Amino acid sequence: MKPLSYLKFIVLSAIALLFLSSCSDRPPTVNVLKDLEYGTYPLKNGQGKLLLDLYLPQLKSSQPLPVIIFIHGGGWLENSKKSCPGKLLAQYEFAIACINYRYSAQAIFPAQILDVKTAVRWLRENAARYNLARDRFGALGDSAGGYLSALLGTSAGVSRLEPDKGYLSRIQAVGNFYGPTDFTKFPRAFEEYPTPEVLAKNKDKPWWRLTEAVYKLLGATVSQRLELAKLANPIAHIDDRDPPFLIVHGELDNIVPITQSDLLAEALKAKGVEVEYIRDPNLKHSYRGKKGEPFDPKLLDATIKFFEQHLKK
Repeated sequence: MKPLSYLKFIVLSAIALLFLSSCSDRPPTVNVLKDLEYGTYPLKNGQGKLLLDLYLPQLKSSQPLPVIIFIHGGGWLENSKKSCPGKLLAQYEFAIACINYRYSAQAIFPAQILDVKTAVRWLRENAARYNLARDRFGALGDSAGGYLSALLGTSAGVSRLEPDKGYLSRIQAVGNFYGPTDFTKFPRAFEEYPTPEVLAKNKDKPWWRLTEAVYKLLGATVSQRLELAKLANPIAHIDDRDPPFLIVHGELDNIVPITQSDLLAEALKAKGVEVEYIRDPNLKHSYRGKKGEPFDPKLLDATIKFFEQHLKK
């Protein structure tokens, strides 16, 4: 066989390098484990199951994976883990746990945050099984899920907001996208409990959806459940041990007023908690892109950078 010419050698070497480079730039394969049972809740005739989906990137490294728990929005009334961008986020080399939790029609507050914390504890208890890093947990949520992420971040160790057993629920980073915070300080569309008749009468008023969602979460109006509303406020539990926060809120949001995020950001800063606040003048009540992307590219970039900084140190 004749030896390759020098020119051919250079060309083939360049092709090989390009091939290896393109392979290294490919996102990792993501394994998805569906409907893992992380807890139960009582029903009249038995028990309901609390489920999560776990997205695990397949990496060459055997190092445990940092975890982001994604908590869906929907006013604590609807949606599910099916709306979670788990595969997309997992491609950035995080384990993504997309969780379901009880709706307010099934149980009023604090059932929802207890479910979230049960998920945190279950994931820590099973960290070795799924190669998860126990001490590198973050939470990310939008709207009602953003609220639960924020409350998860500030209420570790608050006895009334902790499940009875298992690992503590403290996490290391919080992403809160346009979540409500202080239920005593938002503009209410009406004062009555949201029966179908009340909703029909008030659906043209600003903030009626948030008013409905909050009242149903509390099981009554804020004025009737003032102590519960105070307990539910992430701001009420802030201290200087809380994890870093990424807060995202749009000035065009007509579902949750941006003042709710203003209050949270100011309170965190006052306690010395690290805060990155994206107060976007063009953002509505969504993290999805204007061109149909499942995640706005600029917002995705900021989110990944934030969690990489705090969970991959």
